[in-house]
Amino acid sequence: MDSKAKRSVSEFNTDLKLKGFKVFQIEEDGQATKIYSRKDFYKICLTTGKSIIHYADRSYEANDTILFFGNPHIPYSWETISSTYVGYTCLFSEEFLNLSERSESILQSPLFKLGGTPILKITQEQRTFLNSIFNRMLEEQNTGYSYKDELIRNYIHLIIHESLKMQPSENFHQEKNAASRLTTVFLELLERQFPIESADAPLQLRTPQDYAENLSVHVNYLNRTVKQITGRPTSMHIAERIFSEAKALLQHTDWNISEVAYALGFEYPTYFNNFFKKRSGTTPKAIRALEV
Repeated sequence: MDSKAKRSVSEFNTDLKLKGFKVFQIEEDGQATKIYSRKDFYKICLTTGKSIIHYADRSYEANDTILFFGNPHIPYSWETISSTYVGYTCLFSEEFLNLSERSESILQSPLFKLGGTPILKITQEQRTFLNSIFNRMLEEQNTGYSYKDELIRNYIHLIIHESLKMQPSENFHQEKNAASRLTTVFLELLERQFPIESADAPLQLRTPQDYAENLSVHVNYLNRTVKQITGRPTSMHIAERIFSEAKALLQHTDWNISEVAYALGFEYPTYFNNFFKKRSGTTPKAIRALEV
């Protein structure tokens, strides 16, 4: 591959960013939830199967059908336990939903807010109804209907309003080890900063202090807990992830080295060169010349 070829973007991600929404069946597109940018999109997921969801500082064990609401500003991770796992997912940007005047208050509802209740246990009757809504969205997104965006927004509103009338699940539990919980959330937040997709939108969180402020904890406490659980300091996790992204940008984009440095939050290219050489023993220019 030409080292200066632009980094490829999946058809799924391209379509999602262009339209601002995407609906899919999980069993038909099992990898889709792993490749979209969780820092940009809200998520509504109707699933049946066994899983564990870590959301902010809480965890939830699901054994039946649940409805999950993901906020791009709140870290979460999902562990699928079942060998079979089915359902639907709808992804949408805030800009897509906010084209409707009614949407601002909806995104401030307990379904999406930190400290709210993002998980609902669904009965068979509710599942049948919600399945029909997701199927209508699936059918509609592939039509040429001029007002399909507005129709899909109405379907999303319908799901949210029906959910607000339901009782929240009480099956949350705190992990026994607070350090483990904080470390899980830190690592998820770190991963959410990537990939860097534009040289004009540089990395925002670069230091342990940045992450501590975002997680509302003291930086010393964050450093202590992360090192206790992983054996490595917070700064090392951050540096390793930045270095990994640096290699990807050098090998898979046509950005010049100054642009790569800026995108990763380095004020001067010389700082980036020193950082890169310290971790790899070679220069960014040398890495760019390698075939991938």
